[in-house]
Amino acid sequence: MGFVALLVMGTYVAAARLGGGGGGGTVRLAENAVPAQYEGLVARWGNECPALNPALLAAQLNQESGWNPRARSPADAMGIGQFIPGTWAAHGLDANGDGTADVWDPQDAIPSAARYDCTLAEQVKDVPGDPTANMLAAYNAGPYAVIKYGGVPPYRETQNYVAVIRKAEQSFAASAGRLSPSRQAAGAIHYAQEKLGTPYLWGGDGTPEDGGRFDCSGLSKAAYEAVGIELPRVANDQWNTGPHPARDELLPGDLVFFSHDLEDSRAIHHVGIYVGGGYMINAPYTGAVIRFDPIDSADYFGATRPTA
Repeated sequence: MGFVALLVMGTYVAAARLGGGGGGGTVRLAENAVPAQYEGLVARWGNECPALNPALLAAQLNQESGWNPRARSPADAMGIGQFIPGTWAAHGLDANGDGTADVWDPQDAIPSAARYDCTLAEQVKDVPGDPTANMLAAYNAGPYAVIKYGGVPPYRETQNYVAVIRKAEQSFAASAGRLSPSRQAAGAIHYAQEKLGTPYLWGGDGTPEDGGRFDCSGLSKAAYEAVGIELPRVANDQWNTGPHPARDELLPGDLVFFSHDLEDSRAIHHVGIYVGGGYMINAPYTGAVIRFDPIDSADYFGATRPTA
């Protein structure tokens, strides 16, 4: 207990001493942030115009389709970029040169999404405010809405779309220096520490109906919710909730992830809350209790530092 208390205090001290994360320069994709088959496309086409960068394009595609090239919405938005037929007819590219502009082919759809972003950025370039936010809003609500309202329009869906992508952008970007620790990390650890010894429950969220029990991602979600940071429910979605510290940059409170495929974040199957010294607070599996476990294993994938 004393060991954990020192780690928690260290987190507070680090959070107080370090400022925000570094920026500037060319934005590079974080390792394993984008599925390997799309990484080259996103890295290349993410630099299509000044309002866009590879991490932003990755966050947008993740939000649009979750990297599913066969995604289709009730509004008939199609493919990895979620183009409606009329928009695709006007802006779809035959980027791979096979003679067909195919909305279902990421080799065409990812470049088309980037080019369309940049077309929209040009259309709303005279609108006040952040050019990138206005570009994203135009992708979601159309450029005329952005022009009409002089910025991101007052539509809940559009405002959420812009906010989610801008937040997720940092999760897809390689670190440009030391990452600022979350000021809420110590509180999240304290919450999880109080659950030590609680039996594991698959799908458990810690509610009275669950008998106060958790699974791995239920615990990490509840721990950060207790300090005002909302995380998605499942582990592979929690991966994209902040920047990714390297193994030797880990701080208490970071989420640590484990995957069946060390090159694919969608194959993440487990998450724990790092406490320092190579250990995490872990809700491991049915029949076990929440406990301390080492993080180093063959399926260790990486870490995320959740941000508000």
